[in-house]
Amino acid sequence: MLSLEEIAAHVRSGQLEPAELVEEALSRARAAAALNAVVHLDENGARAAAAWHDRKGPLAGVPVLVKEIIEVEGLPYRCGSAAMDELGRHDADVVRRLHAAGAIVIGLSHSHEFAYGCTGTSNRAGPCRNPHDPERMTGGSSSGAGAAVAAGVVPLAIGTDTAGSVRIPAALCGVVGFKPAYGTLPTDGVFPLAQSLDHVGVLTETVADAAYALAALTNSMPTAPLAAPPRLGIVAGRSEYDAEVAEAWSAGLGRLQTAGATTEPVSLPDDITRTAIDLQGPEAVANHAGRSTDTYQPDVQLRLKEAAEVPAWRYVQARRDTETIRAQVKAVLDRHDAVVLPTVPLVAPPISAVADLSGSTAVRAQLMRNTRLANLTGFPAITLPLPVRGLPVGLQVIAKDNETAAATAGWIAGRLAAAKG
Repeated sequence: MLSLEEIAAHVRSGQLEPAELVEEALSRARAAAALNAVVHLDENGARAAAAWHDRKGPLAGVPVLVKEIIEVEGLPYRCGSAAMDELGRHDADVVRRLHAAGAIVIGLSHSHEFAYGCTGTSNRAGPCRNPHDPERMTGGSSSGAGAAVAAGVVPLAIGTDTAGSVRIPAALCGVVGFKPAYGTLPTDGVFPLAQSLDHVGVLTETVADAAYALAALTNSMPTAPLAAPPRLGIVAGRSEYDAEVAEAWSAGLGRLQTAGATTEPVSLPDDITRTAIDLQGPEAVANHAGRSTDTYQPDVQLRLKEAAEVPAWRYVQARRDTETIRAQVKAVLDRHDAVVLPTVPLVAPPISAVADLSGSTAVRAQLMRNTRLANLTGFPAITLPLPVRGLPVGLQVIAKDNETAAATAGWIAGRLAAAKG
């Protein structure tokens, strides 16, 4: 499989045709239709873009999917909801950056309704399904992005992440998800969930591709892996993992230590869920004010109802507490190249696990347990696959800046691949 950099280089040199890349991606999307990862396939638009392509840009000719809560001019703008049925009037900033870099948008990927969920099961089109087991969820809310990259439909997908929504589906589907530092990629033209926490991120097959894609979208140079073994903080006191996750995590950590990584236990703020909820909820309610929620998915309706009950003083306190939490995490990251921990403490649950609202609430809490912190603090976080015998398991890297996150994740990916080989 060619890397993003190689695809673009071959297009620029004339070795690859944009039209061929588009047709192959469209064909793969049709073949994977049962996964429900792609909610709108823009065949005519993608073919036209390929026909007029100028063979320029760091992402020249790369087929890409955009999460359906991100506005794309002329394409459906529904955010996965039966309550919304619009056409995009403008390209979101990140879409304009994709075009400027030479990428070709082939369609829209599935999102949990309005991105207000981490399971990928609530959408006007039905649940998104995991390529490794279609009876299991992908995680969300960037559900279709994770499934599509894992299924080989596209080598790059754009998602959003407010409490883990790039990293959770990437981890459960076995691909790489990079949530860069807060504000790195613009959220203009993205339907907001909670502006204090919303991030735009990328999903790819490899860490190198994720670093390259972010560089292409920020007009910067890709970050190379660390040359020397990193100093890694291992989060203490978080050992409640499923057996499959615990096995993959223990084996992966052992491989990194054998390869020379220095590891030491660190303490991170653990009880941050209430702070995150008190910050996210009121902002979500404000973003849906004036809209009729009667046709929203039941879990989203419930979440908005609960969020509306958060008093103003708790929102103000959450903003204050966030600064304290960020300072605590920064102090840890200043002493280490990165902190690492399992991205999600369990493998992809069955879709049936969220058949009722009580089940949905329990699964949500587990899925977001290790991912919320990076949104609350704004620090970059990358998930990459651990070697496994069964369903995918992700390793999460949290660092003080995008370059350190990408460099450390690149070193880790290289050592895990070498050990696996």
